[in-house]
Amino acid sequence: MFLYAYVDILAFFKPGVVDGILVGVVWEFDISQTLLTVFLALMAIPILMVVLSMTLPARANRITNIIVASVQVPFAAFNAVGESWTYFYGLGVALEVILLALILRYAWTWPRTVGDHGDHGDQPGP
Repeated sequence: MFLYAYVDILAFFKPGVVDGILVGVVWEFDISQTLLTVFLALMAIPILMVVLSMTLPARANRITNIIVASVQVPFAAFNAVGESWTYFYGLGVALEVILLALILRYAWTWPRTVGDHGDHGDQPGP
């Protein structure tokens, strides 16, 4: 979640970005209510996932994390497409994709039921 925000915030330091914003343009898009609503919706996804990961039942949590992480990878990659600042955006995208891959791996390998943790249910531990 923080990587999305910090990459966007740090991008303001790129020459010309603030000038574009002041004349109503972000990247190649005219600033509009629709554009800002889309940006907010995209930023809300990782924010909501923090809450949902703590509150959803295990099965729903697993499925939601797999779906959302899979969908977020192309959004992360979009930031680097056509950018001349490849180090900055490349590092941001690489970190985002690595973290999303870890989320996918952990969600994919999560135990499907409480007894799948390797313990034997009612048997006492060591």
